[in-house]
Amino acid sequence: MPEVTEPPVTAPSAAPRVLSGPQRALQKLGLVRDIDLALHLPLRYEDETRIVRIADAREGQPVQVEGVVSDCRVEQRSRRQLVVTLGDGSGELVLRFLNFYASQQKALAVGKRLRVRGELRGGFLGREMVHPAVKAVDADTPLPASLTPVYPTSAQLPQAYLRKVVAAALARAPLGELLPEGVVPHGLPLLRQALLFLHQPLPDVSPATLEDRSHPAWQRLKFDELLAQQLSQAMARRERAALVAPALRERADGGVHAQLLATLPFALTSAQRRVGAEIAHDLATPQPMHRLLQGDVGSGKTVVAALAATLAIDAGWQCALMAPTEILAEQHFHKLIGWLEPLGVQVAWLTGSRKGKARTQMLERVASGAAGLVVGTHAVIQDDVLFARLGLAIVDEQHRFGVAQRLALRRKLAGQAGLAAAQESGDSPANTTAHVRPDHADRARAPLEPHLLMMSATPIPRTLAMSYFADLAVSTIDELPPGRTPVLTKLFADSKRDAVVERVQGEVAKGRQVYWVCPLIEESETLDLKNATETHTRLGQSLPGVAVGLLHGRMPAAEKAAVMALFTAGGIAVLVSTTVIEVGVDVPNASLMVVEHAERFGLSQLHQLRGRVGRGAVASVCVLLYAAPLSDAGKARLKAMVETNDGFEIARRDLDIRGPGEFMGARQSGAALLRFADLTDDAALLAEARRLAPPLLEREPRAAAAQVERWLGTKAEYLKA
Repeated sequence: MPEVTEPPVTAPSAAPRVLSGPQRALQKLGLVRDIDLALHLPLRYEDETRIVRIADAREGQPVQVEGVVSDCRVEQRSRRQLVVTLGDGSGELVLRFLNFYASQQKALAVGKRLRVRGELRGGFLGREMVHPAVKAVDADTPLPASLTPVYPTSAQLPQAYLRKVVAAALARAPLGELLPEGVVPHGLPLLRQALLFLHQPLPDVSPATLEDRSHPAWQRLKFDELLAQQLSQAMARRERAALVAPALRERADGGVHAQLLATLPFALTSAQRRVGAEIAHDLATPQPMHRLLQGDVGSGKTVVAALAATLAIDAGWQCALMAPTEILAEQHFHKLIGWLEPLGVQVAWLTGSRKGKARTQMLERVASGAAGLVVGTHAVIQDDVLFARLGLAIVDEQHRFGVAQRLALRRKLAGQAGLAAAQESGDSPANTTAHVRPDHADRARAPLEPHLLMMSATPIPRTLAMSYFADLAVSTIDELPPGRTPVLTKLFADSKRDAVVERVQGEVAKGRQVYWVCPLIEESETLDLKNATETHTRLGQSLPGVAVGLLHGRMPAAEKAAVMALFTAGGIAVLVSTTVIEVGVDVPNASLMVVEHAERFGLSQLHQLRGRVGRGAVASVCVLLYAAPLSDAGKARLKAMVETNDGFEIARRDLDIRGPGEFMGARQSGAALLRFADLTDDAALLAEARRLAPPLLEREPRAAAAQVERWLGTKAEYLKA
C-alpha cells in the first residue's frame, strides 16, 4: 500500500502573523490547511468554455457572448444607469448596470472587446443583460478548457481570489492514496483525480451527475468520508473496550433492584423487561456500557432507568441521572424519590438554581457516597461536584444537550476514574453499606470508567444508527403501556382561534386540563408571533372563572416549580407555556394541547409536545395553530403530525426534512459532520464503509488513523459526544 506520511509540523513564529482580510475570511470558513481548501467544493459551475452568437442566444437562459462596444452612455431614469451596447456582427444587445463606478464606465468604453456572461431577457429597447459578468479580452484570448467553479464564500472573499488559492492548494495538498488496494470500490477514481475533476470539470460532463452527486468523482469523496466516519466509530469502540468498568451484577440475595420490581404499582411491558435485561447484561461486564435506550413518548423509559440505577446501588456504586431542563429533571426527581426512598435509597437533587447551604449539603452527600442516586441538570457535571463511587451515568434526551456539554459529561465521567480506582482498591466510603465485590482483581488498581446509558424519546432512524451512532448498543422500547389512547391531531389556521378557545372552554367544563404552548415569551420586533405573556392575558379574559397559569424558562426556579405543582394537582385548568414542558411532564388529566405557530416548531419538538397529552384514559386532542403562508418544510412537518403518531416514522421524516446534523444536535458543534455524503441517497456506500472499517482498522491502523485525520480532523471527537 502507499506509504502514509504525517503532515509537516510548522514551528510557531516569534510574533503572530498579521492576516489580510481574505486570509481572515478563509480562516473563518475553516479553510486553514491545504486539504481544507482542496475539499472546499463548488456550489455550482458556469460554462465559460463556449461563445454563443448574439443572434443565436436564447432569452431566459445564461449565455456567454463576445463583442465590441458600439455605445456607452449614462441614462437618467428613475435612477442613473450605465447602458452599454455590444455587437458581434450577428446582432446587438444592451448591457445595463444599475449600480456602477466611473472606472467601470471607462473600462466599457466604445471600441472595447468584451466577453460577457449573464441571463438574456427581453427589454423595452430590445434584448438585454442586467449586471452581467464582464471581462475585457483580445480577439485571440483563449476560452477556458473546463467549467468555472463557483464556491461557497463570504463578502470578504471574492470568487477570483478563492479560485486562485484553491488551485494552489490542490497542487500542494497531500492527496496521495491512504487506503490499501481493494478497499476503494471498483470503478472509482483516485482521490486526487476526483478532486481535480470536481474543481474543474470538463464541459462535456453531464450536468445532472454533478448536481445529484452521482458522478464517480463524487462517489469517491462520499465513500472516503463515510469510511472515515466508520473508522472513527470503530476507534471509539476499541478505546472503550480497553477501559475497565465496575461489574454491577444483580445481587443473589435480592437488594433494592428486587424490592423495586416487587413494589412498582404497575406491571412492566414485555419491551421494558427485554431492554432491562439488555442493560443488566452490559452492566455486569467489566467493560464500560455505551448504550442508547430509545422509545416513543410515554413508553416508560424512566422506570427502566430506575431499575438500572438500582443495579449500581446494589453493587455499592452511585448513579447520576442528568436531564436537559430543570422541569424534566424535577419530574424525574419526584418520581424516583417516590419509588426509591421508601427502599432506603437517598436521592440527591442538583441544579444550577440550587445555591448556598442547601447545595453544599447536597455536594457533601454526593462526595461521601451517602447519596446513591444524583438527579439534576448539567449542574451534575460542574467542577465542584465530586462523586465517591460513580458507577453509572444516565443522560436523558442526550441530543438536546450541546455537543460541548456532551463532551464535558464524558470528561467528567473519566475524571471520576481516579476516585473510583481508589475505592475499588479498598478505600470504600464509610457509609456505603451495600455489598461490594471487587471484580478482576488483577486490574483492581486500573482507572475505572463509569457505565453510560443515554435515553431518547426521539427514535434513531436506521441510517443514523449505522453512522453517527455506530459505536452505540441500542435498546428499543417498541410498545406503550396499556391504557394509553392515541392522540388525535388537528390543524387550524390562526383565523380559527376563537373556535379553538371554545374547545378549551369545553374541556375545562368537563373537568379536564389544557396546555397552550407559545414559541416566545415576550414581544419580538422581528417575529410576528403570539407570545406567552400576551396569550396568558387574553385567555384569562376569554375564560372568566377559569384558572389560567403561566410557565416559561425565565421564571425563577421556585416559581416554575410552584406553577407546575399547582397544575399537576389540578389547581390550574389551562397552562400557557413555552416549550419548557416539551418533555417529561406527566399530567394524566390533561386532554388538550394547543400549539401556537406550530409551523415554527421542529417535527420532533411537535411530537414531544403532543406527548404531554393522551397520558390517561381520556381521549385527547392536539391542535396545531398555524399562520399562512407555510414554507415547504412547514407543510411537510404539519402533514407528518396529522398522518402519524408513530415516533419512529416521525423521526424518519424529521431526518429527511432537517438533515442529520440538526437532528442529532451536531450543528451546535459549528460544522456538519457529513459534508458530502447523504445518509438516504448513499445507503449502499454507508453499508460498504461499515463492512470495511473494522478489518481495515485491525490490519492497517496507521492508514485508518490517517484517513480519519484527513476527513474529520477534530470533528472525530464530536462523534463520541
